[in-house]
Amino acid sequence: MVNEIKFLGVTFDKKLTFKPHVMKLRKKLDKTLNILKVISNTSWGASRTSLLRVYRASILSKIDYGCVIYGSARQNVLKRLDPVHHSALRLCSGAFRTSPVESLYVECCEPSLDHRRRILTLHYYFKILSLPGHPFFNYKESQFILCLQRARPSVIPSFSTRAAELLNNLNLEDLQVVPNLKHHLTPWKSHGLNFLNPFKTFDKAHTAPEVYQQLFADHRDVYHNFIPIFTDGSKNSLSTSFACVFINSTLSFQIHSSSSIFTAEITAILHALSEISSRPSDNFIIYSDSLSALESMTSLHRFSHPLTFNILELHDHLTCKGFSILFCWIPSHVGIPGNELADNLARSATNSLNSPVPVNDVKRYVKSILHSKWQAQWDLKNTNKLQSIKRLIDCWPSLPIRKLDTILTRLRIGHTRFTHRHLLLGEPAPLCTACQCQMTVLHILIECQQFNHQRIRCFHSSSITLKDILHKDPHPQLFTFLRMIGFYSLI
Repeated sequence: MVNEIKFLGVTFDKKLTFKPHVMKLRKKLDKTLNILKVISNTSWGASRTSLLRVYRASILSKIDYGCVIYGSARQNVLKRLDPVHHSALRLCSGAFRTSPVESLYVECCEPSLDHRRRILTLHYYFKILSLPGHPFFNYKESQFILCLQRARPSVIPSFSTRAAELLNNLNLEDLQVVPNLKHHLTPWKSHGLNFLNPFKTFDKAHTAPEVYQQLFADHRDVYHNFIPIFTDGSKNSLSTSFACVFINSTLSFQIHSSSSIFTAEITAILHALSEISSRPSDNFIIYSDSLSALESMTSLHRFSHPLTFNILELHDHLTCKGFSILFCWIPSHVGIPGNELADNLARSATNSLNSPVPVNDVKRYVKSILHSKWQAQWDLKNTNKLQSIKRLIDCWPSLPIRKLDTILTRLRIGHTRFTHRHLLLGEPAPLCTACQCQMTVLHILIECQQFNHQRIRCFHSSSITLKDILHKDPHPQLFTFLRMIGFYSLI
């Protein structure tokens, strides 16, 4: 009888606390962290971008591996990995040791480990739902386990329990995923559908709409015996929808908001084929303004959008029944009546269609939802010094010179060697001799009256804000000002 066993890189103990795994992982990460310490000197070290790449490749990848399994460990066990994450972000950004961890996350645009575990847990959950052959595809937690977990909160939750809780919190319980079925594509035969493009020799930026309208009229004269069908997709921050326009009828539907615009365009084409299948065999031509959707249908491979395989299968089925179906690209917003109508219908669609969503769209949607929650938490950090400068969490470019980038980072976060080293040394906070108030980055750069002359000289104003000089593109005279007031070497 052994107390623990290592399987595929994850150490399982007999009580499934995963504490031995986390402890061994922490020990390994501490050694790997030395790589960053060597190349992250704040004066001559590598750039922040390079350091973050090294961190993600050498350390974060090890933390992520197996986290959907060991993520069920208790929080006090998982928190043993946080110091490695925080130390690495401080090294990469050059932030001072007293900098708040929330500021490190936002400045490096790298979320907390708990945030990453939630993303990876949901990604793996939806990946299982997309694989019908997966052993856990139809897995349901037994009632005994559910009752036990409700009665004894101290019981370590299983993966399915954690995933169900996340789904409930994010309102994703009813989300269906398109199954990724195995499609046996013979390598000696090309798989795909060609499409017409009578406008390929014209540049839309330099072509008048009237020219496109005449070209389309000429095209219709050639294919007058083909019944036209126009499709279009639409997406905004609240919904995703598509529309199909036939000669005597139209239809439009909203699909799940997690669907991409590409999925909306593909779904519109697939729905048009489905409508054709209920009609007598005839000649049809489907017009779409999505060049990427049509191009994706020309050459299929195992990584193609799953709905393109459905289009190919349905097209082949209809062809065998005597239908003749062509596809054609048309430019959008140039006054082609059918396309304009499809565009308006897609934008104003109200009827919902309960259709499954490709797993890649779901993964992007999960990341965006959790990023929005991170943003909402950041909006509440009103006392955080960085929050007044960087309100939106996104990746800002780093400066090419490591020394200057380190200085800029410390000024944005509001923690520098001069203003905050007293926290490490147990000394009183430094006071401004002129104003008799505590020295802060805000006071030195903005408020202190003894530096007004230098502010006017460098910034052409004595009434400026931290956001004016420390935003995404810092003021070009910032470092000149720091040298003039003697603060440059103290940061």
